[in-house]
Amino acid sequence: MSTSTSNVLVFSHRQEVREAIITAIGRRPSPDIRSVHYIEASTVAEVLGEVDAGNADLLILDGEAQPTGGMGVSRQLKNELASCPPTVVTVRRKDDRWLATWSQADAVLVHPLDPLTAAESVAEVLRAHAVPTAGG
Repeated sequence: MSTSTSNVLVFSHRQEVREAIITAIGRRPSPDIRSVHYIEASTVAEVLGEVDAGNADLLILDGEAQPTGGMGVSRQLKNELASCPPTVVTVRRKDDRWLATWSQADAVLVHPLDPLTAAESVAEVLRAHAVPTAGG
């Protein structure tokens, strides 16, 4: 993959949730960061495989995924990996935002996703964990 893109893994067992996340964030969340290439995962095994292979710069995990939710996956990865990619967890209720603290997520998004808020939140996380681009 080109160094001009960030690989963002989107996890949900539901295709329509993955599509909603990708649509809300878009291919370029902010003009000052690299464009985004999405990797879709529908199972925890796929998430773990991509993370183990070093393919993801950012993880966006559906907190409502079945049978294992994104909050549990986030917490597991943060506790087990020395160099875990930053994570964003999505939740269905604003009142569930506190669970992001437990999951150790870097940010939380609430469904229905507002495209401006979602893109800016993802851009902030990518900026905070920026991988230097070639030549600069």
